[in-house]
Amino acid sequence: MKWFVLHSGKGGAAFNMALDEALLEATARLQRPVLRFYGWTERAASFGYFQKFASVERATRLRPLVRRPTGGGIVPHDTDWTYSFAVPPGHEWHGLAAIESYRRMHEWIQRAFATLKIETELAQAKKSAGGGADIPGECFIGHEQFDLLWHGKKIAGAAQRRNKLGLLIQGSVQPPPVLVKREDWESAMCAAATELFSVGWDAFSPDEELSARAEELARQKYSQAAYNEKR
Repeated sequence: MKWFVLHSGKGGAAFNMALDEALLEATARLQRPVLRFYGWTERAASFGYFQKFASVERATRLRPLVRRPTGGGIVPHDTDWTYSFAVPPGHEWHGLAAIESYRRMHEWIQRAFATLKIETELAQAKKSAGGGADIPGECFIGHEQFDLLWHGKKIAGAAQRRNKLGLLIQGSVQPPPVLVKREDWESAMCAAATELFSVGWDAFSPDEELSARAEELARQKYSQAAYNEKR
């Protein structure tokens, strides 16, 4: 069994969200999960599909702001390691309950860090920041059940969208302050999946159809105030 891995490099906020949605749309055609690693050409923040734009605008100074196709809270994109995982309909991951796919994703990341000799743990319960420090909708303030923790601090969170097209998980890792290179972590993610899920990997490059769809979504949706400010 082989999955695809895509190293798409740095992109603008609108294009990054657009390519993730285009991958979700394409999974049935591709018939394999796609793990994508990517970065940002600018400091930005993404926020959950159901969040109120006015609240997000007040909560962070990062700009631009882009609404994700998935749920969740505000995620700062500055020095984070961003990834997505798109799964075709009918795949085992697609049939999981949301809490189970969330847990499984972070167990995968935990295994990758373990191969790099970095010990992490899954949060067993929700915990607020306390002391009046909570900011509504901030993803990395406090933690939720099955978030990934390093020395008690949240370093990985994710959001999901599951529909008839498949499953899309968008995640962010705020790397712990230890000497580890992003490329080593990405390699460790692929190796960990081989151990956990008995899969191999094929490098993936978007074809003309997928690239055109991503460009269309970036131009007509994710770069538009009508979409980002619709709530």
